Amino acid sequence: MMDEMNENVEPQAMEDHDGDISSDNNDAESVTREAMRMAEALVFASSQPVTEKALADRLPDGVNVRRVMEALAQLYETRGVNLVHIDNAWAFRTAGDLSFLMQREQVQQRKLSRAALEVLAIIAYHQPVTRAEMEEIRGVETSKGTLDVLLETSWIKLRGRRKTPGRPVTYGTTLEFMDHFGLGEIRDLPGMEELKAAGLLSARMPAGFSVPMPSIDPDALTDDEEELGDIDLEELGLLTPLAQDD
Repeated sequence: MMDEMNENVEPQAMEDHDGDISSDNNDAESVTREAMRMAEALVFASSQPVTEKALADRLPDGVNVRRVMEALAQLYETRGVNLVHIDNAWAFRTAGDLSFLMQREQVQQRKLSRAALEVLAIIAYHQPVTRAEMEEIRGVETSKGTLDVLLETSWIKLRGRRKTPGRPVTYGTTLEFMDHFGLGEIRDLPGMEELKAAGLLSARMPAGFSVPMPSIDPDALTDDEEELGDIDLEELGLLTPLAQDD
């Protein structure tokens, strides 16, 4: 009698249990699909790469943003536009093999001067770096005009102030710089051997010469930096002072 009851009850219990698991999996899959749709809409609508922090603020609580974005990127791998990872941000970009389609209308870009390229390279590899440190590395004075040109391109930014006497301003690269040069993260900058192979460094370098590889978070200040305030920005001509009543 007991065996017959067990035969009747156990399959039903197992069926109910499997049903619960299947239901949980379906719910999780549904949440992930919806999160992917939401993330897709947010990145598509943005003119700038969208950071994972910004996505996390808008997506449902508990969603693994990196996993959602990687799954979405996989869906776009074979399409005309790809979802690319830039540092801690995501953006849609034309597939590399279709770039020729965009060459009908090209804006003639003004070439950077040699001085600007040298300063840009120093900032990229030595960031955070001050103007005095740039001049020490280059061996010549760095004009304000050169820095202004790089700031106008949005490839460099003022990071903060160094916690040293005089509180000099520090410079670093931007998300636009990484996006323009196709860098997933700042550590993707070419190393010394790659630079030599590209003919950008002499094959006969001074003994002990090295190319530093930055590993900083471009959006976070280091321990020896402090934030720029509104007064600092005004002094640097980057913030219009409030109009005063006559």
